[in-house]
Amino acid sequence: MDLVKNNAGGKAAWVTALVLACLPADTAAARPENAPRRVVSMNLCTDQLALILADPDQIRSVSYVAHDAAASVLWQRARRHAPNHGLAEEVFLMQPDLILAGAFTRRATNDILRRLGFRVETFYPAQSFDDIRRHIARLGELLHQPARSRRVLARFDDELRRATVSNRHASTPKAALYYANNYTSGSGTLAADIVARAGLRNIGTALGLDGMVKLPLELLVIEAPDVIIAEQRDSSAAALAYEAFSHPALTIAAEKARAFVRTDNSWACGAPFTVGAIERLKAAAGTAMPKAQGGTSQ
Repeated sequence: MDLVKNNAGGKAAWVTALVLACLPADTAAARPENAPRRVVSMNLCTDQLALILADPDQIRSVSYVAHDAAASVLWQRARRHAPNHGLAEEVFLMQPDLILAGAFTRRATNDILRRLGFRVETFYPAQSFDDIRRHIARLGELLHQPARSRRVLARFDDELRRATVSNRHASTPKAALYYANNYTSGSGTLAADIVARAGLRNIGTALGLDGMVKLPLELLVIEAPDVIIAEQRDSSAAALAYEAFSHPALTIAAEKARAFVRTDNSWACGAPFTVGAIERLKAAAGTAMPKAQGGTSQ
């Protein structure tokens, strides 16, 4: 078994290239008069898309989570903006002209702010790379940044095309996604899309599982995955949530696997940088790739 740690150097280089490619080529003066100028984002995923697509002076605040290097890919850029905790009274005082929020979080706050007359636009979590594309296009329109969103989409499409492994077949290595409380990702999830594009077969998908569901440890062991992909441990979570990670059966399965991989913060939100998760997974799982498939060659 290869214990593969996060490729911090490669990830940093990819993010740097992304940021440089998306730096404003048009000035604030070129924005339409009705473009939002006091954007408040209350969700990590909308935070990061806004940081990529908006002019810096368009953003009034991002969620406090975006400042956390463990959770946010763009934490350095996020720290240039005031943090918020998603509280209605806090956001009200900022007097935003556009509020970005998650569809499943802060619902009460969203409702209050709408009743107070603020424009609140919600985004569902990206469940695929197609969703990421739609979110980029939609937010580009909301921010009145069509030229930048087109540039970002062009780069995203090119990077995704080059990263995706297309010649999967019956002998494609199997991968198991394994999270706290014995959860896994089946079909219809971004994690499953990352795994598939990296040239691996997700056992959750193969077993007919949809969404985020529990995967009994016994079933994972029986499936004998070539690659085990585990989430980074959340220090705030209860210790019992990760009890299975110290189970002897998982240890044996990991020893038999070719690679044991930890996800990083690029898996948490669907954004252009999520393409980097495919590349790092391909590199980590390279020993499991059949030679006929061409390994992880680009």
